[in-house]
Amino acid sequence: MMQINNDSACNKHSLINVMHRFIAAANNMDETIMVPSLLRDVPLEEQVKSEVEANNNETPCPNKQRDMYEHYLLLKSIKNDMEWGLLKREMSSGASFLEMAVKQEEQQPVTGQLPLEDNADLEHQFHYHLRGLFGVLSKLTVQADHLTNRYKREIGGGNFMR
Repeated sequence: MMQINNDSACNKHSLINVMHRFIAAANNMDETIMVPSLLRDVPLEEQVKSEVEANNNETPCPNKQRDMYEHYLLLKSIKNDMEWGLLKREMSSGASFLEMAVKQEEQQPVTGQLPLEDNADLEHQFHYHLRGLFGVLSKLTVQADHLTNRYKREIGGGNFMR
């Protein structure tokens, strides 16, 4: 039997730890935002302005979400996909682009061996995608924390405890 090393869970640079931080931030966001519909029509522009200042006045990529409500739904959806996987989402609603790509890949016949060039490049591919996953999860964690704090400021969630 293989034993799970508890040291990897304690390492702040482990993938598991980064995933736990995002899920914790998303759960905190979900617990704080009691009435998500109040986020409708609240623009994300404050976040865009702060990102422009942080990036030395470079305009960031525009968000697909038009308001804080859509951003909240996106973060919550990503958290659910991480916790439950793609299968549950596929069963409950239409498949996203990622889900369709995974489904298409699963339907391709498995020959048991990868082509030689694919086998040689697996480690590089793994590290490339691992770096990307770390970056995305870190950004999503910051966005969930930002959304929670902005909700408190905009809606007055911080004033309830006074």
